[in-house]
Amino acid sequence: MKKTVLVLLILSSLVVLVFQFKPVKKAVNSVKASIETPNLINKDSVTIASRVNIPEGYKRVIYEKGSYEDYLRNYKLKSFGSKIINYDNSEYFWQGGHIGILEIPVPKNGLQQCADALIRIRSEYLWENNRKDEIGFNFTSGHYCSWQKYAEGYRPKINGNKVSFHKTASASHSEENFYKYLNLIYMYSGTLSLYNELQSIDANDLQIGDMLIKGGSPGHIVMIGDEVVNEHGDKLYVLFQGNTPAQSVHLVKNLEDATISPWYELENDAVIPVSNYTFDRAKFVRFK
Repeated sequence: MKKTVLVLLILSSLVVLVFQFKPVKKAVNSVKASIETPNLINKDSVTIASRVNIPEGYKRVIYEKGSYEDYLRNYKLKSFGSKIINYDNSEYFWQGGHIGILEIPVPKNGLQQCADALIRIRSEYLWENNRKDEIGFNFTSGHYCSWQKYAEGYRPKINGNKVSFHKTASASHSEENFYKYLNLIYMYSGTLSLYNELQSIDANDLQIGDMLIKGGSPGHIVMIGDEVVNEHGDKLYVLFQGNTPAQSVHLVKNLEDATISPWYELENDAVIPVSNYTFDRAKFVRFK
């Protein structure tokens, strides 16, 4: 009887130890994943699609050439091993969470943070594809600010949450003025305005260009850069992000599952750790 009780106590203790060390094991695996290069990486490549190989049993979802999805999938990257650089030319303190740097300049003014970087990518796509009249975003106050009106010389007068627009500048549709417009958007828009403004998307309907978002001050946002599907309809996604402080836009590793990294499974309301941020209840949005 005593022997049986002793065995039960030992087994109970082992179970307790397993649960106690589970977080430690998870942390060790995350550290290991941040040091190692994922197996699905092609180092000799300069686009998102060519940098990240397809997991076995999956195939890339096909999108029309010239579409926004195709544009993102073929976005150019710096050479493998490039570091994340902050807006002030300093190196970001942690270099273990990415597998690629997108070829997007980082302004020295420090304004192009997480939401801003994705706003820029969307705006540049519309600009390059002669869809300039579609460029426009809400301020956090809810007021809509379009590139078209800005180009005509209209500027916002902001008093707290009250915003009015007045023609106070000469009209200019130049590229230089376009980036001045984006700087204005960076100042008065962010994750909260995007969360309130953009269409909510169910995880089952996600596509390249959709974003995982936590609206707030601070909040965070990441964008889908590639998408694959298997014969059962299960999908995996590659993610990229800007960050705070303003820094290089980068493709992130999956530090939770090294077997499929950098691919992610995405679900509604799930806890999703992405690089150095954890989304506690996953919500998704799509640009108009």
